[in-house]
Amino acid sequence: MRYEGMTGLDGEQLTELTARVHARLGGFSSNGRPFALGLFDSVVLVVALLRENLTQAFASAVFGVSQSTVSRRWDLLRPLIEEVLAEFVPTPAEIAGTSSVLVDGTLIPTWDWQCRDDLYSGKHGDHGMNLQVAGLWSGHQLLTTDEPVGGARHDTHAWTTSGLAERLAGFDIVGDLGYLGLGLITGTRKPPGADLPEDRQHANKTLNGFRARMEHIIAHLKNWKMLSHRYRGPLDKLGEAIHAIEALHFFRYA
Repeated sequence: MRYEGMTGLDGEQLTELTARVHARLGGFSSNGRPFALGLFDSVVLVVALLRENLTQAFASAVFGVSQSTVSRRWDLLRPLIEEVLAEFVPTPAEIAGTSSVLVDGTLIPTWDWQCRDDLYSGKHGDHGMNLQVAGLWSGHQLLTTDEPVGGARHDTHAWTTSGLAERLAGFDIVGDLGYLGLGLITGTRKPPGADLPEDRQHANKTLNGFRARMEHIIAHLKNWKMLSHRYRGPLDKLGEAIHAIEALHFFRYA
């Protein structure tokens, strides 16, 4: 099986991740009949679900197990991946130094869940969750929101509730016009019925060019297709999936 194509991790990285999960579980054995899927393949399965956003039915066919087995492995290992890889996730200061920090929001597409009335984003014309992402002009990702908010919520609200302001205290933070009034470095909005002065137009253009790197950072993060294709799982499990992806992202390039 071509593990790297499915997971984004090479064989050595998958072996190390499996060893860390095994140590955290205190073993992986059954007092009865053998497990339908061993620990290494279970880790590959869960990382592949995050990387490729496979349906559990399709994953069960690929790995030759029942869909219920896929579901159990997903629920068991999803939170553990973040936990065992926590040491690879640096603090913003370890990456950023004294650099300015870029922030932007992105939509994680979801189904239109009837239990929520705040998922539809008019900006994107789709249902989803607003995830706030911070990064550097160098192209390095820093961190993401602890928990995303409904896609109907503006970046102003998403930033205010994200906790990123506290985690990025002391940094100069650069955002687009959606973050006006929040104490971030932003451009200047065009006044109604008038043009911006030429110097303000030039400043906006320069700032937008600087901020454009966030599009690349977010696109790179969304190579984990659970964040770019339609997320199918319960919304209360999305935060854990994001945390696992963030940990895997840093582990991959450690």
